[in-house]
Amino acid sequence: MKLKAILTEAQLLLVGIPVLLWTLIPVYHMVLFAISERDTATSGRLWPKNPTLDNFQVVFEQKHLYLQHFWQQLGNSLMIAVAVGLLTLFVSTCAAFAISRLKVRGGRTVMNLALFTYFIPAAFLAVPMYKTMANYGLLNNKWSLVLAMVTIASPYCIWVLKQASDKLPWELDEAARMDGATPLQLFRLVYVPLMVPSLVAVGTYSLLLAWNEYLYGFLLLSKETDLTLAVALGNFLGADDSPWELLMATGVIYALPPAAIYYAFKRYMVSGLTAGAVKS
Repeated sequence: MKLKAILTEAQLLLVGIPVLLWTLIPVYHMVLFAISERDTATSGRLWPKNPTLDNFQVVFEQKHLYLQHFWQQLGNSLMIAVAVGLLTLFVSTCAAFAISRLKVRGGRTVMNLALFTYFIPAAFLAVPMYKTMANYGLLNNKWSLVLAMVTIASPYCIWVLKQASDKLPWELDEAARMDGATPLQLFRLVYVPLMVPSLVAVGTYSLLLAWNEYLYGFLLLSKETDLTLAVALGNFLGADDSPWELLMATGVIYALPPAAIYYAFKRYMVSGLTAGAVKS
């Protein structure tokens, strides 16, 4: 048994170490560029000869052409991500409750049709989304990106919450109804408290999805002061002589909030997103 355990652990290490390196090497190079001087960023050294934090100072003080609206664009990213997280959470929670607990007629069909949209690449949906937002006069409005991301995130979140909701004991609903609880009271006093791990998981998922979105942000927003930072970072790549050290310093800063959010709620992520995935 001991030999078998050692072999199992060795196999896990053989898989885990390459995956860890594959994940950390890009992060390492991003940090390496961020703390390097402009002329030494591409020197090929494993560590810069004279590490500096001046690049972060340039970003914070907006001392570059592409960083003139850094704080406003970071605020846009935060506002849009939080709005998407809250709206997706509201829509998916109500929909999952109606489908799973209230057994609304046709609910499962609607959910399955919504999930079917994931068979279509997001890039193919970009033009119809652009046309739809134009018809409603929402182009170049931050709410167009919020609504687009809620549309993209909701089907998966509804499915996850519906699967988790199916595992809740029906006896709780019956007891609440016998005590005279209305559907709204059942939702507020029974359903939501029991679904907290899954709610946190899908809320975090949708927030991070919106935080990292580039395609729809680039398509739906054009005013510099309305752009998210993810889209604004693309401006660096359009320059003939890109300041890579500033791009990477900005990237490090931009990566910190989602990393903090993920690690703050990571204990909910796995349990919440896999709830109901395995039948007991």
